[in-house]
Amino acid sequence: MHAPTLRHCYATEQIVTPLVPVQLSPSEPTIWCKLEYHNPSGSTKDRIARFILGKAVRSGQLRAGSEVVEASSGSTSISLALMAAQFDLRFLAVMPETVSSERIKMIKAFGAEVRLTPPAEGVAGAIAEAARHTEERGAFATDQFANPDNPAAHRHQTAAEIIAQVPARTVDVVVSGVGTGGTLVGLYQGFCDFGCRPVPVVARPTHCTGAYEAECSSFSARIPGVVDCLSTIFREADLADRVAIDIDDEEALETARRLIRHGFPVGPSSGLNFAAATRAARELRPDGVVVTVFPDRMERYFSTLLFD
Repeated sequence: MHAPTLRHCYATEQIVTPLVPVQLSPSEPTIWCKLEYHNPSGSTKDRIARFILGKAVRSGQLRAGSEVVEASSGSTSISLALMAAQFDLRFLAVMPETVSSERIKMIKAFGAEVRLTPPAEGVAGAIAEAARHTEERGAFATDQFANPDNPAAHRHQTAAEIIAQVPARTVDVVVSGVGTGGTLVGLYQGFCDFGCRPVPVVARPTHCTGAYEAECSSFSARIPGVVDCLSTIFREADLADRVAIDIDDEEALETARRLIRHGFPVGPSSGLNFAAATRAARELRPDGVVVTVFPDRMERYFSTLLFD
């Protein structure tokens, strides 16, 4: 096999997404929001897909026609499908049957293969099936829940963009829901690299009852991408003075709808992040710079509760 030849280079180029101040009403605090839905596939996951696959191609681990495998609830698989098409790679997405039909169609549209696992097994079942396929076929596993290049993409790229964009050139609080934990861990580490000492805030959806693991977000099937106790990236990260803020699913969904009505075409995880960031601004640093991420676009949620 030959080294991959890019069919088009736009997706593999570093794209700087906007950072904007968002205030939904005069009585609410202003939150600095990174509009990650401006990435080529409409998701922040383009960053880790570009970072991981680009590094593997440059090191010779991947060549034209190589197979890439990932277990994902959707957004990471969409991003990897797009990047695999750019690099002339084959891609298999292993996902629970509960993912929205829009996500499956987007992945297949990029020429990738989709394999669905039983809903009762959740993302853990998808991870197990991806590992089995990788071992049997000798495929390249991007392994987003354990790959250190996941947070590294945000540490070296996203965090630097935000510091350059925010007028104060500093961040006091960084807020994110946790799926793999790559966004929160990477941003926190990157801000620390720039001399900031931000408070890292985990936004936790609380639809499901039960005890929380100390290092993990609760799992909510209604807030895609937020996964319970699967990520070694988050579990092993040193996030000094970490705070968890619980947000009811209905509040997260309604916040996402409010953001959409204000002209931000976002999904449920953006509602979760913004609701938690608003509370963090009030309770932790009323006069500080609070930053969060709008991870993806609303189009992949048309068949979900967000648009009921």
